[in-house]
Amino acid sequence: MKGRSMPHCSLSNLCKLGASVGLAFAAAAAHSATQPLGIFEGHQDVGTVLHAGSAQYDDARHAYIVSGSGENMWFGADDFQFVWKKVSGDVALTADIAFIGKTGNKHRKAVLMIRQSLDGSAAAVDVAVHGDGLTSLQYRDPAGSDTHEVESNQSAPRTVRIEKRGDYIYAFVSGKDGTLRPAGAATKLALTGPFYIGIGVCSHDKDAVEKAMFSSVSLEQLPLATGKQILYSAMETVAIASTDRRVEYIAPGRFEAPNWSRDGSYLVFNSDGKMHRLALDGSEPAVIATDPQTHCNNDHGISPDGQFLAISDQSTEDKMSRVYVLPITGGTPKQITQNAPSYWHGWSPDGKTLAFTGERGGNFDIYNIPVDGGTETRLTTADGLDDGPEYSPDGNYIYFNSERTGSMQLWRMRSDGSAQEQVLTDESNDWFPHISPDGQWLVFLAYEKGVTGHPADKDVELRLMSIKDKKVHLLAKLFGGQGTINVPSWSPDSRRLAFVSYEQFPIESIPQK
Repeated sequence: MKGRSMPHCSLSNLCKLGASVGLAFAAAAAHSATQPLGIFEGHQDVGTVLHAGSAQYDDARHAYIVSGSGENMWFGADDFQFVWKKVSGDVALTADIAFIGKTGNKHRKAVLMIRQSLDGSAAAVDVAVHGDGLTSLQYRDPAGSDTHEVESNQSAPRTVRIEKRGDYIYAFVSGKDGTLRPAGAATKLALTGPFYIGIGVCSHDKDAVEKAMFSSVSLEQLPLATGKQILYSAMETVAIASTDRRVEYIAPGRFEAPNWSRDGSYLVFNSDGKMHRLALDGSEPAVIATDPQTHCNNDHGISPDGQFLAISDQSTEDKMSRVYVLPITGGTPKQITQNAPSYWHGWSPDGKTLAFTGERGGNFDIYNIPVDGGTETRLTTADGLDDGPEYSPDGNYIYFNSERTGSMQLWRMRSDGSAQEQVLTDESNDWFPHISPDGQWLVFLAYEKGVTGHPADKDVELRLMSIKDKKVHLLAKLFGGQGTINVPSWSPDSRRLAFVSYEQFPIESIPQK
């Protein structure tokens, strides 16, 4: 090596020396891997590390001090010190986490982890607290694939929890009041046979070793859920370049269908018949006044100039949805459609025309109507359901989904209804095409083959299609469906998308700190 001299020795001696070192390292790793430590069965370095990690247990405090090196826990492999136990079934691991020392790489990680094996590239999921406070659910599936993450909106929580129920794995974090609640971050990971659960540390610097304390550590075997379920909704954003996600807001109950404001500073969504505004600064959502329309559904959107809000509401005596327009700040809605049911979906770029889905004579078709009201114009006439109309940014096309071929697929037509053509053909049932403001991308919701309609509480995918070459990429897998992206939800810069995911827990399982 440059700058150092090696003693002279024969090739055979070098081989013998390398073999003896390798055997010694393997023996040390095997010893550490089988030595019990508190509630865990063993500990060892996973992946490639230049400096051996270590773990100590304080029985009086149920606390572990873990030292770990490793370049990263990302991309296709993990390099870190892992304290583990081999388990099966549904489990949960909870701990208070604190780094020891104020210096070090801001991306160093202390984790609660579930992984298929002790191989560095194994399928795995963890709740990671970073040195700078960022806390996220990180996951790799399948083995060797790139890692992705869902960021929590809580920074440096004192307590974190990872919970496996069936194939779903959930993150919990403590808030400012110390109470442990769902983080809104979840993923689906099908593990085969026994798997590993434990705690770990990665320095995020191959030449350094970092320490963290895990205290009040508890490992639970979860009983089969048989009682009442509680639903949580998570407002998420996803960067289309990386596909990494962030939870902006989470709450018990159901909310739906975000619209991103034209200035990028807030989201609009519906819940319990009311419209809400969520600033993207961590504050709580505020109600947008829409009285007397107080039974709003999830078909709503913001005008091109950002001054008005179109809603679909069923507060009338016949309880059938109609389209209304009101100021974005709230006010008395003006009724636009007289016929019902009508569900808003699109606003022309010049702000003069609304596109909506309407049922007339037992058939759902796409219509448009002047924004000030007047005569509606039917644009589709095919048998079956046509839905989700949305104008392209140049106003030349309306994209929509239609089941006219036997399954729900993506279509488009000229804005006057002419030249209707299928945009994409695949095996899934595809809903709600939304075009990015720059006209380069189309995002849509994909259900599994055989799912009819657009029901709630299903495993679905958000997929991204390039308008230029029609290549489709996976943007996110989630538990969702109805309410996830019913309406336009692109950020103004076309870099991110807002959507809603859902989680269901046994009501007795929501832990309290």
